[in-house]
Amino acid sequence: MILDIISKKANKYELTREELETIFMGYLNDEVKDYQMSAFLMAICINDMSDSEVFALTDIFIKSGDVLDLSFIDGVKVDKHSTGGVGDKTTLIVAPLVASCGVPVIKMSGRGLGYTGGTIDKLESIPGFIVNLSEEEITKQAKDIGIVITSQTKDLAPLDKKVYALRDVTATTNSIPLIASSIMSKKIAGGADKIVIDIKVGSGALLKTQEEAERLSSLLIKIGTYYQKEVRTVISNMDVPLGYNVGNKLEVLEAIEVLKGNEQGKLLDLSLDLATKMVSLGKGITEKEALKEVKGNLESGKALNKFLEFVKYQHGDVNNLSIDAKVYNIKANKSGVLKDINALAIAKLSESLGAGRKSKEDKIDYNAGVVIRKNIGDEIKEGDVLASLYTNIENPTFNLDKAFEIS
Repeated sequence: MILDIISKKANKYELTREELETIFMGYLNDEVKDYQMSAFLMAICINDMSDSEVFALTDIFIKSGDVLDLSFIDGVKVDKHSTGGVGDKTTLIVAPLVASCGVPVIKMSGRGLGYTGGTIDKLESIPGFIVNLSEEEITKQAKDIGIVITSQTKDLAPLDKKVYALRDVTATTNSIPLIASSIMSKKIAGGADKIVIDIKVGSGALLKTQEEAERLSSLLIKIGTYYQKEVRTVISNMDVPLGYNVGNKLEVLEAIEVLKGNEQGKLLDLSLDLATKMVSLGKGITEKEALKEVKGNLESGKALNKFLEFVKYQHGDVNNLSIDAKVYNIKANKSGVLKDINALAIAKLSESLGAGRKSKEDKIDYNAGVVIRKNIGDEIKEGDVLASLYTNIENPTFNLDKAFEIS
């Protein structure tokens, strides 16, 4: 039966829900072997999936575990997801911005496995911050201050987790139907009423082309419609790191600077866009009205105060947020104009300094990372500092030409 299903997809036939359930739930229950699922996932990557197959797979993922009920919180619950990028600390900025506008944000985030840490790793870099909250604590905090970011408390979409771990090591991560089912199953199981998704595209992202990003956007919206969940998407560039800081504690510090109104640029612009869409969905107002409110709360300091309130509620101490690492400066080896900063090269560099993990068991150095000191288009003189490396590794190595293009 399993071989028949694999063969059917390999020969470009559409699968029924029952067939998808047989192979995927069989894999969750250890009845289907890794090598069989690997062959099946590769067949999906090569031959794609129909919309009806994607809807069925998303439902199978959702029903493989628990579904959160957030009805105890008044108002529309809006969640946000990013497909992952270099220096992407938008959740740390967007969540307090949205909550400061009276739209509740209850977000379950993960740790990063790869070049940089995830949102939970970033928050854990704040001394004392507690990421593991009980359901009772989540409920109380949501009612008290309207913002919670916690690590996953229930077993949400365990099938997706198991399948993703296999995709990660079998070169099957770039299937758009599999990406869409993975994202939406977790968001729907997480209890969101409405969802905003930031789709990254470029050298530092999973998706490399605008065409892929647009297809994923369309599919996410279709899945949302199928489940009667409104979905809005933003397609954002990830050829260049988002902001200046890459690394866990460094990214928290930069998020605070944005909330203080001390940083302009793409990180701020994207954060405002995402927050505006969330507030628009949560309050049922136009994006123009929402943007005015979001900008007002940023300028007045209301969003910063909400961030500080949230960190304090989860026992974090931002007053002791200092970087404990050696600093090595990358200097330009020639004069010219800075033409490019390669996001993927910066991500790999950050990981090599200790900011990421290659396996779940790896320890992250929260102090490690990269701070970019120049912008694309800047006039560069030989000897100018392009970036500072923060690490506790002695004499780190780096390839200047891979990360920075000067001509």
